[in-house]
Amino acid sequence: MNQYQSGAARQGLAGLRFFLVLGSLAPLFLLWAIRGNMFIPDVWLVPACFLFVVIPNVILIGRRNTVRRERVTKEITVGQADDHRDHLIVYVFTILIPIYALSPDSWRDIYATGAVLVLIIFIFWHLNLHYMNVVFALMGYRVFTIYPPEESSSAAGRQPVVLITTRVHISRGETITAHRLSDTVFWEM
Repeated sequence: MNQYQSGAARQGLAGLRFFLVLGSLAPLFLLWAIRGNMFIPDVWLVPACFLFVVIPNVILIGRRNTVRRERVTKEITVGQADDHRDHLIVYVFTILIPIYALSPDSWRDIYATGAVLVLIIFIFWHLNLHYMNVVFALMGYRVFTIYPPEESSSAAGRQPVVLITTRVHISRGETITAHRLSDTVFWEM
């Protein structure tokens, strides 16, 4: 029995998915580094925030270069394509701004902020939202969820996938060759 027959899609590349989630929080870490904190000295806070911005994005670029070099691709046939620009707005206003607005007045507030951050990372991980990276938007990429055609007879083709692409529109019935970043996230280069 394969992963699709069992009804549960396999989510491999767990380490990569974790770093993609951290990468999606890069703007928050940048804001924290700029803002500072009276409890954590800048000599510790700024480098830590910098590492949380740089390392996940370096890993993402490394993965992108690896799949390009090794030609790890998949043909994706489009049944329906949903543009997720609105997710970026929701992400900024519901996650980044409220967390940034927290003003820690004590170590307890810092621990609470850390707990909220861990919860957000878990939610992004669990809901498979590791593609919400502002760096993609800055580079001119858009994020689409691609649903397979309804008439698809292949059980392996029923799972929707996320496509990161520079296209502004994707047509029904189109076939796209994209590089596999994770089991459900693909990058058209």
